[in-house]
Amino acid sequence: MAGYTPMIQQYLAIKEQAKDAFLFFRLGDFYEMFFDDAINASRELEITLTGREGGVSEKIPMCGVPYHSAENYIARLVEKGFKVAVCEQVEDPSAAKGVVRREIVRVITPGTVMESKSLADKSNNFIVSVGSVSTAAIGMAACDLSTGELYATSLAFNIDTLIDEINVYQPAEIVGDESLLAQLKEQAVWNRPVLLTSRVPIDEDKLRQQFEDEQLEGLNESRYRAVSLLTGYLEETQKRSLGHVRTIRAYEPNQYMILDHYTRRNLELTETVRDRSKKGSLLWLLDRTQTSMGARLLRRWIDKPLLNRSKIEERYEAVDALYRNLIARDDIRSELNHVYDLERLVGRVAFGSANGRDMNALKSSIRRTPQLVELARQAGSERLRQLVDGLDDCSDLADLIETVIVDEPPVSIREGGLIRAGYDDYLDQLREASTNGKKWLAELERREREATGIKTIKIGFNKVFGYYLEVSKGALGMLPEGRYERKQTLANAERFVTPELKEKERLILEAEDKMVDLEHARFIELRDHLALQLHRLQRLAEVVAELDVYQSLATVSAERRFVRPVITDQYNLVIEEGRHPVVEAVMDGVPFINNATSLRQEDQSMLLITGPNMAGKSTYMRQVALICIMAQIGCFVPAKMAEIPMIDRIFTRIGAADDLIGGQSTFMVEMKDIQLMTEKATASSLVIIDELGRGTSTSEGMSIAQAVIEFVHHHIGCKALVSTHFHELSHLEASLPKLANACMAVQESGDHVTFLRKLIPGAASTSYGIYCARLAGLPNSIIDRAYVLLEHLEEEASEKSPADAASATASLAAGASSAPSYAVVPESGMAFKETAAAVQLSIFDEPPAPSVQPVQEQGRRKASPKAEQLADQLRKLDLFNMTPMQAMQWLNEMKQKLND
Repeated sequence: MAGYTPMIQQYLAIKEQAKDAFLFFRLGDFYEMFFDDAINASRELEITLTGREGGVSEKIPMCGVPYHSAENYIARLVEKGFKVAVCEQVEDPSAAKGVVRREIVRVITPGTVMESKSLADKSNNFIVSVGSVSTAAIGMAACDLSTGELYATSLAFNIDTLIDEINVYQPAEIVGDESLLAQLKEQAVWNRPVLLTSRVPIDEDKLRQQFEDEQLEGLNESRYRAVSLLTGYLEETQKRSLGHVRTIRAYEPNQYMILDHYTRRNLELTETVRDRSKKGSLLWLLDRTQTSMGARLLRRWIDKPLLNRSKIEERYEAVDALYRNLIARDDIRSELNHVYDLERLVGRVAFGSANGRDMNALKSSIRRTPQLVELARQAGSERLRQLVDGLDDCSDLADLIETVIVDEPPVSIREGGLIRAGYDDYLDQLREASTNGKKWLAELERREREATGIKTIKIGFNKVFGYYLEVSKGALGMLPEGRYERKQTLANAERFVTPELKEKERLILEAEDKMVDLEHARFIELRDHLALQLHRLQRLAEVVAELDVYQSLATVSAERRFVRPVITDQYNLVIEEGRHPVVEAVMDGVPFINNATSLRQEDQSMLLITGPNMAGKSTYMRQVALICIMAQIGCFVPAKMAEIPMIDRIFTRIGAADDLIGGQSTFMVEMKDIQLMTEKATASSLVIIDELGRGTSTSEGMSIAQAVIEFVHHHIGCKALVSTHFHELSHLEASLPKLANACMAVQESGDHVTFLRKLIPGAASTSYGIYCARLAGLPNSIIDRAYVLLEHLEEEASEKSPADAASATASLAAGASSAPSYAVVPESGMAFKETAAAVQLSIFDEPPAPSVQPVQEQGRRKASPKAEQLADQLRKLDLFNMTPMQAMQWLNEMKQKLND
């Protein structure tokens, strides 16, 4: 740092403390950035890059933003995934000897944002930590700093399981052990940009200062480490009280239904697949909450459906009472409409960033509590009564705020006008002095006009010269000699002072300065007092949020004619006249065609659904999954009757999804999804696979589809809905006792086809693909040609010899006969079927080559050397990593070689 000016040396020393952040360095009324920070910030924020002399030959790159609008610039950087370290002057510049002392007062990161402009009111902003002390378990903690929520859990040491759990919280930032972060970076798929930062745990003594002993003693080693890592990072970056983060809510993952990232996306639980908007999702439908904290709680319920039957029944009981009591429900909604975001208000109080308006919002919300409590008690619900019994309404805190803060306080707490008259005697005296002084100034102005005869003379004030008398240039000759002291010359006027005015100015300004300082001190006293009562306010916020969710679920259920499901510990899933809740809601009055579902352990645990595109197969399967999720969060469901078993996990494979960035085709993505299902599904799971076997040749696709169906039927035994265009697989109903065929009904009238959206027993005979192509608007020439080709292919198929047809039928029947013999592939746990002629390969791991030569190769005509060479090269091709152009070039080269 030799050669730099003292100020630049100070900047560089502080920058060493925040190497991974933009350093906002306070200089007067601006936050300045230098060197690389300036270059990068000018690009990211689109602000002008300039230079500054710094004691060296070349100018130092510099850019800056005004301090009063810095929040907007910081928010833009944080939204892009950057960190911002805010460096303030921590001593009075007028009293400083040399360079003013500066320190980093806070580091703002994507996971630690507290500013309301950067936070979505109805969504949490979680930061997650991960840590491990052994190879047996991983600890995870998740905190929303803006609300004070802190959750902790531990899982078996499996990165995929960890990713599923992290995705529940959709964090903006993850901190933790470097080795775990490296694995997450390599394998994870996130819904939003996520900042990864490695850290070490906080000192144990500091951790015990943050949490009470009983909070920490209830944690196992891995959870303790995760909480320690997270607390250390928050303390390091925030550099202030975390008084609202005092309660650790530990839980076991097996308390909740498991929903992986793809299932959440496919079922559109909280956002749509197309544009990732809330509208069109299950959350959008169910969210009739009146408060932001209620909306966030509802989202957490949807993300984590319960596996505890008694807790689900408790929720049903509360929803049912409000469902039946319209007056109580509307009264509760009306009261909740006036409740502000208590959780984040409490967070700002603890953080020291609450202002006068936040205090009044807190007071107003507390005032609604007694009426809410009374309404909950009278609603006729035991759960609601238990919820509010003994609740502290915090009325003393509302009374205190009422006494201290004026009805309409300013935004800033450093400009006065905050404290109500009568609260502080000395403050009232200062106000009186200031008020009388201003009256004296008005009287002086009147006297001077009379004494001089200058009607335009006026008294003004600015921060540089204080109070003054202003006289226009044309009236200067009317001023008496020696009475006025010239202070400032303007283009059209002169400004003067008098000894009397200067003395009064001193008294007025002294009173105003003392008033502002005293008001600020009294406000801080109030805020500090409330900070000692945070636990009371947080408990109140929890109760109000839960009450809000109950009324929201009851309101939607009543408006949409949902019914209370029956939750069982049995296997059977039975739904009468089920409807897709979201599709029905967006149909705008058009009747939704309901469908029944019956998946029973004894005779029908799987449905094989065939039929054309656009007939409603995908909608039906999603509908069943959503009804199960709604039932297990405590909501009524869209059906005439529903008997829902406890579903431990839902697997979905719905719709086309190429992973272009990962270099995986639609087919490969489908295979990976199915691999996960075969590994994780249990008899209590629900499996949904749409268009099984697509993306490869017809014969291979059909073979894979049958193998997967057999595996689910024989080895998992879970409830499953499988749709496919291979209607030839309908023969499986005869050989798999727990599989039944179903199809979407179609009505044909001449050349017109109507999709009835109704699920009926039996298999479809055709896919109506060409008809769907016509509906999509393909030219008639293509449609007509397609029908000609289809007729030709069907004629060829019908001309096959009876022996060939019989052989093919026998082969399929043998493959689907009663429980075949399976062997387990080492390490994978996946099975493949052995037959006398060949080995049916696993679709997930490559087994050893079959020891028996396939029958088809016996007596086969020997191929030419060129053909053998071509076949050998074809086997070695890496098809998944070839572009279409590379494939065409290869085919062209092979064609030329064969012609030579």
